[in-house]
Amino acid sequence: MVDNLAAVPGVRPGGIRSGEKMTRRDPNFVDVHVGSRIRMRRQLIGMSQEKLGELLGITFQQVQKYEKGANRISASRLYYTAKILGVPVQFFFEDLPGVEDQPGMGEPREEDAVLSALMNVEGVMLAKAFRDADSVNKRKLISTIAKVIADNKE
Repeated sequence: MVDNLAAVPGVRPGGIRSGEKMTRRDPNFVDVHVGSRIRMRRQLIGMSQEKLGELLGITFQQVQKYEKGANRISASRLYYTAKILGVPVQFFFEDLPGVEDQPGMGEPREEDAVLSALMNVEGVMLAKAFRDADSVNKRKLISTIAKVIADNKE
């Protein structure tokens, strides 16, 4: 079997980066990235680990392991996870470190940068506040306040 990751600069076969040793318990960086994207999307839509596990037919502990990258998620389960979370499967691989310059990976898009910025607790909180705003005026106020704070040269 040919390992396509061998073509990614700085990544050895097996998915570990050059200079890293992989022990039995070390999660693969791709599994960690996919898991963090699952967690970010799940939080963004306000779904608990328990609910996602129930819909997938697994325990919330298994969902935790997927989100941490401790366990690798199968292709079929990733497909169903994407359906449940309302995103295409490719969503879980966007912004994968180390593959930006690979042929066929495409140019980074503006929406990828936005999603990447939302991949933390504060980003999820901001997105939820914006989503929950019940009027155009409130959404404009949230975006104006965020822009003023971001532009502040303090």
